[in-house]
Amino acid sequence: MQALLTSRVGSLRSFATSTRHQVKNKVLEHQKLFQVDNGLPVHLKGGMADGLLYRLTMTITVFGCCYSVFSLVRAAFPQKNK
Repeated sequence: MQALLTSRVGSLRSFATSTRHQVKNKVLEHQKLFQVDNGLPVHLKGGMADGLLYRLTMTITVFGCCYSVFSLVRAAFPQKNK
C-alpha cells in the first residue's frame, strides 16, 4: 500500500503547475515588435508565417464563397430530365 501512495505522489509532482525550467518571458519583445510603425497591419507584423497563414485563410474563404454560390445556383436551376 505504501508503494502505491508514493508512486501517486511522484506522478502528481510531475504534473505540477510550477516548472523546473523557467521559460524566458518574451512579452516585451513582442510588444516592441507590434508597436513599430512600419505600415504593416497588425495581423501581418509577425513575419512570414503570419503572411502565409493570412494568404491560406483568404484562399480558403474565397474558395468557400465561390463553392457556396455554385451550390446555390445549381440548386436553383436543377437539370431537366429527358
